[in-house]
Amino acid sequence: MSLSFDGRVVLVTGAGGGLGREYALAFAARGASVVVNDLGADTKGGGKSSAAADKVVEEIRAKGGKAVANYDSVEDGEKLIQSALDAFGRIDIVVNNAGILRDRSFVRTSDLDWDLIQRVHLRGSFLVSRAAWNHMKNQNFGRIIMTASAAGIYGNFGQANYSAAKLGMLGLANTLAIEGRKYNIHCNTIAPIAGSRLTETVMPPDLVASLKPEYVAPLVLWLCHEQCQENGGLFEVGAGWIGKLRWERSQGQILRQKSKPMTPEAVRDQWDEICDFTNATKPTTIQESLASFVNVLSQVESGGEVGANPVAAAASAASDTGINPTMAVGQKLPTSSFSYTHTQCILYALGVGMSTKDPDHLRFLYEGHPDFSCLPTFGVIPSQSSIMDGGLSSVPGLDIDFTRVLHGEQYLELYKPLPTSGELISEATVADVLDKGSGAVILLDVNTYSGKELVCYNQFSLFVVGAGGFGVKRNSDKAKPPLPPPNRAPDAVVIDSTTRDQAALYRLSGDWNPLHIDPSFAAMGGFKKPILHGLCSFGFAGRHVLKQFADNDPSRFKAIKVRFAKPVSPGQSLQTEMWKEGNRIHIQCKVKETGDVVLTGAYGGGLQSELVFAEIGRRIKDLGSELVKKVNAVFGWEITKDGKKAAQWTIDLKNGSGSLHKGPHNEKADVTITISDEDFMEVVKGNLMPQKAFFSGKLKMSGNIMLSQKLEVILKDYAKL
Repeated sequence: MSLSFDGRVVLVTGAGGGLGREYALAFAARGASVVVNDLGADTKGGGKSSAAADKVVEEIRAKGGKAVANYDSVEDGEKLIQSALDAFGRIDIVVNNAGILRDRSFVRTSDLDWDLIQRVHLRGSFLVSRAAWNHMKNQNFGRIIMTASAAGIYGNFGQANYSAAKLGMLGLANTLAIEGRKYNIHCNTIAPIAGSRLTETVMPPDLVASLKPEYVAPLVLWLCHEQCQENGGLFEVGAGWIGKLRWERSQGQILRQKSKPMTPEAVRDQWDEICDFTNATKPTTIQESLASFVNVLSQVESGGEVGANPVAAAASAASDTGINPTMAVGQKLPTSSFSYTHTQCILYALGVGMSTKDPDHLRFLYEGHPDFSCLPTFGVIPSQSSIMDGGLSSVPGLDIDFTRVLHGEQYLELYKPLPTSGELISEATVADVLDKGSGAVILLDVNTYSGKELVCYNQFSLFVVGAGGFGVKRNSDKAKPPLPPPNRAPDAVVIDSTTRDQAALYRLSGDWNPLHIDPSFAAMGGFKKPILHGLCSFGFAGRHVLKQFADNDPSRFKAIKVRFAKPVSPGQSLQTEMWKEGNRIHIQCKVKETGDVVLTGAYGGGLQSELVFAEIGRRIKDLGSELVKKVNAVFGWEITKDGKKAAQWTIDLKNGSGSLHKGPHNEKADVTITISDEDFMEVVKGNLMPQKAFFSGKLKMSGNIMLSQKLEVILKDYAKL
């Protein structure tokens, strides 16, 4: 399918000839409305004319395209953007292409030679991009192209002023790529080689004629298209060739010891090692760069030897596997927004096998039903979008082959029934990275909010085949562990048939992986035919539990954990076996026709209060010091179920930056609170005031009961559902 720019508005600076003209014509030919900017100056920045811009506009209009001319200097960036707004009502794409030359050897470069180049190239690109920024931010879309040069990347005799400005544009672009990422504003840099008024002064005429601008324009158009997710890239392009550049850094050497001076002689003596690019690293972010210095400080403080490598074996292994846990763990993915209506809820319900054949399913399939609800397992969909949108590829230390990523396990907690429409915001963090030998496991924690309220929490466990061997821990206390089912016959069994089109239907909820629809792609993965999404089987099992043990009431569904064991083929029947142990339902799912277990270690349910304490624990990690200042006390909690103690928690908001502990704790509580699981949830939801619960006997306290006044700080402000 050809790339279209229908409805997009593009500003190209310096578009009166050469590359700029080619960009303007190409965008217009594909449906864009184009602002053709050109001051009409000569190559040194002198003079002014409207002829160049007018001629390009005439060319575009003669072919049925839409274009207007602008004759302002790029130093008047606001005027350029206003031209786009006045003519077309918006601005989507900015191509910073305008430029001049004032070549001089360094010693002959005047202040004017230096300043004019910086003003046009670097300052002009800054002013035009800044003028467009808020418009792009508000519409959640923008694409910006910076035009660097080989002179900026490598240097070139007689172009000190030009080289400095061009590399400055790359630095500007890199920062805009970071700041714009969460607003879907992407900024990339090109270093083109093409025949133009500027290059004809430094290249032979026959070479200028061969390096046609139309060999550069296709890259610019792709980088500016909404389908392109490239951000922060640097590309050399010309003559029909495109290459991407990246930085490379030697492993380096540590040249000092604790409490000893570092000398220039030490630098001299290890110069060859400092400059040795064997097993070089390829940092892509400032965080990756700084990580090495942190390791150096740690190694020096621990008495490491002079000449040691700052990232030693870990860096060497990381260069082979593409995984560096030190860099990756704790990194946040770009915030993701998921807007939906009742249509998506119904489509998801159909995708996980619901049907009007079952009257109980109607509350999930008909928006006019008095109890119309969203299936609890729909909670994976908005959180999954934060990963599917390419956010994982932006994480430093996770340079992985995404064709080798398997979905290993899934955990979902619900803090309230999911709304049937609205906008949900998901914030994802790399919780941990584990080395399993044959591969790596990436744990992703995703919190999903409706407004400021936490709606659900997901933990994705992703297995990267062949990426192990980087030498860190195999297990993590941050992982939600699977649990084996009881060694007895199940309490309930539900058998449900999938259809041949089950995967085709489920993928409409947002998982577009061709593995589930394209036979040729499935064959590449070693499957005879497309397989069912693991999260589709997850949805089947979840709704089986919901019906069997919660009477299809989403408010009673609190959590579910599964491990994906084997694939399911669309058309096979799923057999969900369930065991009830207290408030927890153990789950195992099989393919009825083969007996293969496809979901293992699965369970759902548990105390409702566990979800709240889990959220309190997460908030303490983020805001512990603030809470300690406000509360300055240790709270003990005893949660009861059916009159018996079911769980014990300690919230320490007195020591350090705060902590949460399940079970007995050595820190003596200032006050101990006993309350049932059900009443605790009513307090948290704001339906029952703590003081009223105390006087009615639903909440019992021992110790300093005056601290009950602090409960609101903990429960209302930091664990509100």
